[in-house]
Amino acid sequence: MEQENKILEVARRTIRIEAQAITDLIDGIDSAFAKAVLHIHHSQGRVIITGIGKSAIIAQKIVATMNSTGTPAIFMHAADAIHGDLGIVQTNDVVICISKSGNTPEIKVLVPLIKNFNNKLIAITSDRGSFLGQEADFVLHAAIREEACPNGLAPTTSTTVQLVIGDALAVSLLELKGFTDKDFAKYHPGGALGKKLYLRVQDISEKNNKPEVPATASLRDVIINISENMLGMTVVTENHQAIGIITDGDLRRMLSSGKNIDDLVASDIMSTHPKTIIGYSMAVQARELMEENNISQLIAVDDHGYAGVVHIHDLIREGII
Repeated sequence: MEQENKILEVARRTIRIEAQAITDLIDGIDSAFAKAVLHIHHSQGRVIITGIGKSAIIAQKIVATMNSTGTPAIFMHAADAIHGDLGIVQTNDVVICISKSGNTPEIKVLVPLIKNFNNKLIAITSDRGSFLGQEADFVLHAAIREEACPNGLAPTTSTTVQLVIGDALAVSLLELKGFTDKDFAKYHPGGALGKKLYLRVQDISEKNNKPEVPATASLRDVIINISENMLGMTVVTENHQAIGIITDGDLRRMLSSGKNIDDLVASDIMSTHPKTIIGYSMAVQARELMEENNISQLIAVDDHGYAGVVHIHDLIREGII
């Protein structure tokens, strides 16, 4: 128990230190930040983000965030840059260099090379007076009071602050670009988030079987149709319009009612006024309609009438639920 309490104490202290550092950043955001964002926004090139050690890992994450929100960005490791990778940097590119101390040997070699190419340099550093801080065109001050590491050695608070500044840059650029949910979907077509933004009901229903019986279909034909299409239901149609739905549950309730089933047809069993959704609707709207009505399938319709079925299992499979 004592060991557990010690662990919790250390964890909470770590979070408090890092949370305080993030809060301190709010007052540290100044005109240099705004000017850096505007320069990136108006530049004709890409954003090249570089660093070394843990800062390099943070740089990679910021690159990923920028790319996914409409700002073209490339990661360049500071050590590799001075051994050939500097060719990544093109004339109109903006370079962001991340370094807590701003004085590492790699940074001292790399920065003058970038300056010689006349690329604008943005520094994210905890030391304004460092070599990097002095040479940069814009300094984003990643100030911290202390690392969360009790020895003050492992980058913890410093990398957290770097990451937050990177997110602030990316989101500020996103706002300036007027980046919308549709733009976001273009860059995330394979993920659940993207699917919520672009996947339509017809994209799902077209992949499913299309169960269908006429109103005069016998009970035997109804059961066969449901079994063959494996969606647990069938749609009763008339002149290509959906006039009813018969589910597995409807069949069970009918069979357990004790009624004479010999002469029953589809119209005797079906539930009328089935819930429908326009095929061009977003799949996320289908989910909402299912939840509102506590049902597991919807009938998709188009200008010609009955178009197909979307099932709750389809939405789960696509990550909509």
